[in-house]
Amino acid sequence: MHTISAKLLVVDDNDGVRAHLAAYLEDAGFCVLQAASALRGLQLFELEQPDLVICDLGLPQQSGKELVRRILECDGDAPVIATSDAGVVSDAVEALRLGAVDYLVKPLDDLAMLEHSVRRALDRARLRQENRRYRERLEAANRELQASLSLLQEDQDAGRHVQMNMLPVTPWQAGEFRFAHQIIPSLYLSGDFVDYFRVDERRIAFYLADVSGHGASSAFVTVLLKFMTTRLLYESRRNRQRTLPEFRPSDVLAHINRGLINCKLGKHVTMLGGVIDETTGTMTYSIGGHLPLPVLYSEGQARYLEGRGLPVGLFEDASYEDHELQLPEAFSLTLLSDGILDLLPGETLKDKEAALPQCVCEAGGSLDGLRRVFGLANLGEMPDDIALLVLSRNFA
Repeated sequence: MHTISAKLLVVDDNDGVRAHLAAYLEDAGFCVLQAASALRGLQLFELEQPDLVICDLGLPQQSGKELVRRILECDGDAPVIATSDAGVVSDAVEALRLGAVDYLVKPLDDLAMLEHSVRRALDRARLRQENRRYRERLEAANRELQASLSLLQEDQDAGRHVQMNMLPVTPWQAGEFRFAHQIIPSLYLSGDFVDYFRVDERRIAFYLADVSGHGASSAFVTVLLKFMTTRLLYESRRNRQRTLPEFRPSDVLAHINRGLINCKLGKHVTMLGGVIDETTGTMTYSIGGHLPLPVLYSEGQARYLEGRGLPVGLFEDASYEDHELQLPEAFSLTLLSDGILDLLPGETLKDKEAALPQCVCEAGGSLDGLRRVFGLANLGEMPDDIALLVLSRNFA
C-alpha cells in the first residue's frame, strides 16, 4: 500500500473530468495536483516533482504529446499514464513510443482500473528506483573494491620485490661448491625461502625453510628469517676476535626458534640448515621438523640423509641436533619443501617419500633435471609453495 505522500499530477483541459479523477484518487489516499494546460502541467511537474503524471493526449494543439515528451526528457524514470478519446490508436502508439508506462481510453468509467494502473506504475517506478540505488551502491562498492585490490596489488608487488631481492644469486659458485635454487609460490608471495652465504674464508652456510600457511603473513616470516640469520652472522663475525664462533646449525635453529616464539606471530617453520667446512670437506647439518629429508646423489645412487627434529617456532623447549657428513668428492645434495610431495607418485606419504630418491636419480641430481622430471615449467594451480635448493661439487 502507498502512503498519502505519493503525489500525482492530473493534466486535462476538461475541468469536470479533471476534478472527477482528482477526487477519486484523493479518496484512494493520494495527494493530487491539477493542471488545465500543458504549460501549467510542465510548471507543476518541475516545481512539485510528482511521483506520477496522468496526461490527456488530447490537449489543444497536440500539446499533450509534447508535454509527455518534455516530462520524460526532464526525468526519464517519471511514470506517465496517457489518456485519450476512444478510436485514436495512433495516440496510444505515440504515447508508448515516447515512454508512457500505460495508456487508458476515455471516458474513464471504471476508475478502479485507473487506480490499479496508478498503483502498478508506482510499484514499477519504486522498483526501478530501488534497482538504481542498488546499482549505484554496487558500483560504489565495486569502485572501493577495485581501489582496495589495486592497493593490495601494490602491497604484494612491493612484498614480492622485497622477497626476490632477499634471495641469493642463482647459480652461485663458492670455491668448489655450486648452489642453485628455484621457488615457485602457490600465491603471489611465497612462504618458502632459501639462502646460502659464506660464513668466513673456510665455511659456507645454507638453509631451506617452509613457513606454515601461505601468502603475505607467511612471506613476512621469510623476511624475519633473513633478518635473524643475517644478524646472527653479523654478531658471529663481530665477536670473531674474542672467540672462535662455531656457527653450528643446531644453534642457528635454536636461535630462530626463540625469535619466532618471542615475536608471537602464530607461525612456525620447518627447516633444515647446514654448514660446509671447505678445509675438511665435511658438512654439519640440523633438521627442524622438515620433510622431505635432503637427498644425497653420488655415483648414480640417491639416498636420504638421516635426521629429525621439532618444527622451529612451535615449542619453547625444543632442542636441535647436529649431524656430520663427509661429503663425497663428486655429489649433489637436493633440498625440497613439502610442496614437492604433491607432484610425486603414490597415494600415501610413505609411497611418495619412497619415490623421491628415484626421481632425483632420473634428474641426474641437477636442478635442471628436477625441473624436467617434475614438469615445473608446466605447473597449473598448486596447493602449496615449492622450493628447490641443489648444492653440488665436481658435478657435471
